[in-house]
Amino acid sequence: MALKIYERHLAKEIYASTTLVLFAFLMLFAFFDLIHELESIGKGGYRLQHALVYIGLTLPGRLYELFPIGILIGTLYALVTLARHSEIAVLRSAGLSTREFLFSLGRIGLIFIVLTLAVGEFLVPPAEQAAQQWRLKAMGTVVAKEFRSGLWIKDETSFINVSEVFPDASLKDLRIFEFDKGFQLSSISEAKKGRFISEGRWVLDDVVRTVFSGDSAHVERTATFQWKSALNPDLLVVLMVDPGRMSLLNLTRYIRHLRNNQQKTERYEIALWKKLTYPFAPLVMMALALPFAYLQDRMGITSIRVFSGVMLGIGFHMLNGLFSNLGAINSWPPFLSAMTPSLLFLLAATGMLWWVERR
Repeated sequence: MALKIYERHLAKEIYASTTLVLFAFLMLFAFFDLIHELESIGKGGYRLQHALVYIGLTLPGRLYELFPIGILIGTLYALVTLARHSEIAVLRSAGLSTREFLFSLGRIGLIFIVLTLAVGEFLVPPAEQAAQQWRLKAMGTVVAKEFRSGLWIKDETSFINVSEVFPDASLKDLRIFEFDKGFQLSSISEAKKGRFISEGRWVLDDVVRTVFSGDSAHVERTATFQWKSALNPDLLVVLMVDPGRMSLLNLTRYIRHLRNNQQKTERYEIALWKKLTYPFAPLVMMALALPFAYLQDRMGITSIRVFSGVMLGIGFHMLNGLFSNLGAINSWPPFLSAMTPSLLFLLAATGMLWWVERR
């Protein structure tokens, strides 16, 4: 019963300090984002009010990125405060082992796992998509023009070239090169516009289709044409949203699309594994904070531990990005690329706990 009371007290301290830290970080990053967006104000119809809305819509993504850092600093501050009041020393003297302390932190951290998963899966993807659509519409620009010739997409035996993709996923000036099973060009279709109407079906306007048959060819012209394709707005979302901020469903669909078309999937597989493993990072951060509380009586003032927590959190964030890029460049196993930062910090936490226990 005493342990449950202790856990409730510890949970209250950790939740309160973590909330405060996350709020402070969100406001800081929102300010930096506003400074960055000032460069775009005046382009097209983009104004200050548009920038503020855009920044507000990107805050869930920022929160998702900052969860491990905020939880590390919040937990560290709460534990150091308890140590300064000799509460941790009393608990250890009463027989609370490090193993039991870690299990207590794990039970407290379950809500962080749920929150990280919920925010990353259900809040970030729609908010990020809405943010990019809002910004592009305000600026009057298109979603993507990857090359001078437009965007190129492979769909089974067809190659699709799109001049412009708009935020509502409508297409402008597209060409479809269809090949037969012998990899011979069978037709070229050109359309002024394209719009998605249902799963697997698009309506193309002002279509000119050149059909090749042996050494001859003939041209067909139609005002509208229904085009069947695996391409859909969900796949086009990847042009607007970073893979790390996509939903598991959209990532899975796009990876399947790339595999079906014999294209590289490493970048998106790494993002998928990170989405699956990232919610457990808070537990690693909480374990990493515990040794600092044990060292309270041997180290200086509280600000040193808080500063150490900030540096460790930033290091974790940088390692996440580093291993994602290295994994994609060197074709490392996606699971290894996604898990390595958390495993390194878990080893660091284990080593630090072993060291303070030996002292």
